[in-house]
Amino acid sequence: MAKMETHLQGNFTEIVEFIHQQLWEQSASLSLEETYVNKVENKRIELRVYERFSYTGGNRASLTVLFTETEDGVDLCGVATGGSQALFWKINTWGEAAFLETLETAVSAWNQQHA
Repeated sequence: MAKMETHLQGNFTEIVEFIHQQLWEQSASLSLEETYVNKVENKRIELRVYERFSYTGGNRASLTVLFTETEDGVDLCGVATGGSQALFWKINTWGEAAFLETLETAVSAWNQQHA
């Protein structure tokens, strides 16, 4: 499992859509498997679960991204899982690390465009 947490400044809806588009452009086999949208104390939250084929690992990996609205933007948490080929312990976790890197690239692109 690989994880990243960060804060992005800007509009909640624009950030969610930007990250989604960036992931889509970086992953030929990407699919959005499920979403969950809610409001908690007038703050929006959105959970998105993506899946893609990992060419480096030869299997499928998933990326769960949680967007939580804040006063000035979004707290983002991304967790990549899957991609391991062993039964009792994790080996060959390249797929999940590579999937998380696409999220890190998307976050960097947002920060560069909105600095």
